[in-house]
Amino acid sequence: MIPYLPKQISYKAIYLYLGSLAAVTLFFIRFAMSMTYIIMGIVGVVGFFLLTAYCSKKWKEIPYKKFLLYLALSSLGLRIVWVIFSYFFYIAQTGIPFEFAAADSLGYWEDGAWLSTTKWSVVNGYLFGNVKALSDSGYILYLTYLYKLIGPNIFVTRVIKALWSTATVLLIYNLAKRNIGEEGGRLAAIMACFMPNLIFYCGLHLKETEMVFLMVAYLERADYLIRSRQYNVFTIVIPVLLALSLFTFRTVLGAAAVFSIATALVFTNTSVIGRWKRIMLIAWGVLAATMLTGGTIINESEGLWEERDTNQTNKRLSQTARGNQWAKYATGTVMAPMMFVLPFPTMVDVDEQYTQQMLSGGNYVRNFLGGFVLIAVFSAIFITKNWRNLSLIGSFVIAYLGIVSTSGFSNSERFLLPALPLLLIMAAYGVTLLNAKNYRFIKIWYWVVPVMAFAWAFFKLGSRGLF
Repeated sequence: MIPYLPKQISYKAIYLYLGSLAAVTLFFIRFAMSMTYIIMGIVGVVGFFLLTAYCSKKWKEIPYKKFLLYLALSSLGLRIVWVIFSYFFYIAQTGIPFEFAAADSLGYWEDGAWLSTTKWSVVNGYLFGNVKALSDSGYILYLTYLYKLIGPNIFVTRVIKALWSTATVLLIYNLAKRNIGEEGGRLAAIMACFMPNLIFYCGLHLKETEMVFLMVAYLERADYLIRSRQYNVFTIVIPVLLALSLFTFRTVLGAAAVFSIATALVFTNTSVIGRWKRIMLIAWGVLAATMLTGGTIINESEGLWEERDTNQTNKRLSQTARGNQWAKYATGTVMAPMMFVLPFPTMVDVDEQYTQQMLSGGNYVRNFLGGFVLIAVFSAIFITKNWRNLSLIGSFVIAYLGIVSTSGFSNSERFLLPALPLLLIMAAYGVTLLNAKNYRFIKIWYWVVPVMAFAWAFFKLGSRGLF
């Protein structure tokens, strides 16, 4: 077992990124990214791999409490620095402390600021009176509560996001260590600590940071409930409430949450969960679902599922109408097999997609770690054959990414983000399983990752007829 990210692999990842970036930039020189985004990408990739390699080796044997302290301080410090930098960066670039072409984030901010000055009857009528979609109501309600307490302060709201994100990292450690062991748990948490994409959303006014926290909290509590030999009403009620909260942030996320625990209760080995506990939890879960899920949740979930093909078709037609002629080929059948490694990094300047360019480094990290995710999946199914005991994590990832792949947002980093914490756990597990035999696959993956980056740049430009 390798309990840390080897520095040789980290160096290789950095060299491949620099080589891919240079190749894309030189080959498509007319559409090269600005130096600002090139530097951001390099800092994200170099920072992630060097810090993960260093800290995973230095922290692998330190005492538990000291590890948590180092992890929390590092995570919070990085996120606070990004919140400060991004706040003034966006003001300098856009004139307001919001991202380029801000839409949803401005809407959330305006709704929260307005509702914080109104009576609760107005809040309830606006959020739950068919004015707003259920899948947005939770975040706006959260902002309303927050702004009633602290006032509509954009900067402080994002500092609080840094706290939520840090808590997410700590929860990832708890979830991972119960599933893949202490060494793998520490590595997964360190990866989450330095993951550029998780840091990035702390500087935005979007709902992703809080949503990911609720999702990881749900999975951590659900996993504890399944594995614990002692349980009470609180250990049962808390994951149920967290699952319900996910429906108010993104409906399909709540659906994936329900599917994952149902799958885990059915497939987890009896030695872990116990026969009578399995029967009791399944029966109680069915009763809770019947009593607590209202018609709004059922109707919205059913509508989204029934309209999935129409939504995907409309999305592709819209992209084609805007000049993206090859978008029609990005169907669910094409995208689904690649869901463990998406999204691809944007290394060219096209259609003013500045946010995607800012995230090019983080998306590359996801692509590179995808090789270890595939090792973990293959090993769990065919070698160690412990997939049953990993069914909570695995079924959630497959369910959520499967739904996204059939939508029009299969390469949208924002829609793929909720799966990232679990993919990091799987990647960490893949690293711990490295040996001479499966490392041959990683050597092949070294060639695949640059090809993906170059091919994506070719696709983005070629589909618009720019060369």
